[in-house]
Amino acid sequence: MFDLSFFILLALAALSAFSHNTTVTLAIIFLLVLRLIPPLNQAFPWIEKQGVTLGIIILTIGVMAPLASGSLSGPTLIHSLLSWKSLLAVAIGIFVSWVGGRGVALMSSQPTVVGGLLIGTIIGVSLFRGVPVGPLIAAGLLSLLIGRQ
Repeated sequence: MFDLSFFILLALAALSAFSHNTTVTLAIIFLLVLRLIPPLNQAFPWIEKQGVTLGIIILTIGVMAPLASGSLSGPTLIHSLLSWKSLLAVAIGIFVSWVGGRGVALMSSQPTVVGGLLIGTIIGVSLFRGVPVGPLIAAGLLSLLIGRQ
């Protein structure tokens, strides 16, 4: 039986591998393995429900690691907040977090846009050296444009 979504994932994995984006390639291969081994299919509902949260936790751990390890000291961090670039970074961080929150809400309430957001993100990651945090921000920006959340 022909499974279009499997072949789309396979094509995206090939595109990601061709563009040397190991992160996306490994993620797609992981999902393909889950699809190919029937007992592992039971993980999909949990991944769909908790995957974004788990990913955000891991991303936050990575971002906070320099502070926790001591390679970025508290005084250095506080001193850096005195520059205009750091204050602008704080403001942009607040804005992007807010936009991402809108994105999560939009993806939950408008599941029809998820496919387009994912394809756009994979293309951005694979061809333009982006990072796969795009769907949340893309959904948030989309929510600003279409007036939904």
